[in-house]
Amino acid sequence: MTCSKIKLLTGNTFSKLFLWKLAVLGFGGVWYLPSSPALTNLSSRTDKGLDLLSGNVSLSQTLTEKSGAILALAISPDGNSIASVSEEKNIKLRKLETGEEVVTLKGHSDWVNSLAFSPDGKFLASGSGDKTIKIWDLETGKEVKTLSGHSASVVSVSFSPDGKRVASSSWDQTIKIWNFSTGSEIRTMKQHCDIVNSVSFSPDGKTLASAHHFNNSIKLWDIGTGKEKMTLRGHHAPVTSVTISADGRKLVSGSWDKTIKIWDLKTGKNINTLSGHHNKVNSVAISSDNKVIVSGSWDKSVKVWNLDTGENIRTLTGHRRKVWSVAIKPSSTFSFESTDTIVSGSYDHTIKVWQSNQVN
Repeated sequence: MTCSKIKLLTGNTFSKLFLWKLAVLGFGGVWYLPSSPALTNLSSRTDKGLDLLSGNVSLSQTLTEKSGAILALAISPDGNSIASVSEEKNIKLRKLETGEEVVTLKGHSDWVNSLAFSPDGKFLASGSGDKTIKIWDLETGKEVKTLSGHSASVVSVSFSPDGKRVASSSWDQTIKIWNFSTGSEIRTMKQHCDIVNSVSFSPDGKTLASAHHFNNSIKLWDIGTGKEKMTLRGHHAPVTSVTISADGRKLVSGSWDKTIKIWDLKTGKNINTLSGHHNKVNSVAISSDNKVIVSGSWDKSVKVWNLDTGENIRTLTGHRRKVWSVAIKPSSTFSFESTDTIVSGSYDHTIKVWQSNQVN
């Protein structure tokens, strides 16, 4: 695809939401998100105690957003809060344990595509179709900074581990690094006619990973110089999500080729390819103890994988439409033999909270 065609697809809000879905997502007919019927709160449903491969895990609660599909979600570093956003553009902060809404953050003028908590949990970054990144003070619920500079929709944001920088990627084919304290732009990495779907910092803050759409690749960048260090190739369709393990040894990527790939971050070698989803993989997450991968797919499922062996430990079903975003509650130990939490957001207008040791 030429640069001019990419610019046509991503040039303004209407073409972004309509032509992008039509031409890039590969649908033959008109793409649309149907309006929701009168959805009821599904939290009282009894679809708990799913018997999944080597044990039981239950659906703890389902939170319904009548305003539309869940476009992004994130769990706070202390594991107590969940931030999410649907098509109404407003970001909601809830207590993870109860689902109780704490505050609503209003300010974006277009869809919000990505959310990221600061390492200390005091701030939230949001990237939007209005071409901006906003920084929110979660104690006050107020917007404290707006980072402007992208010329198209911002689709991914990530905090550096020390909280001093924010990375953003956009359909304008660039990655930007920002000074969190001042809100000033530090540098821009240009993508040579490719869209960047996802960015993720390494634990030492020295490397940034980026997921690329049209050339189906992952790039590693030197944060200090802004130069490309390595390109990882192996996916056969757009790469939608990248994340780096907490020990800095492995990178995990999800792709529309229906696979998850595990890479050696130092050498760039593809260690393992995980197959099992029946449709596009849109989101991946790694547990904080480096043992588990969670993936969300257009096949409506959430899968849990062993990071070391690549084994599909279990599959969580219950969403009625594609799963767009997944997150894992931070903890020192992840095992479904102890109480742990996975959160998934879907185009079915729901957020599902999955927990172990909740079977009645």
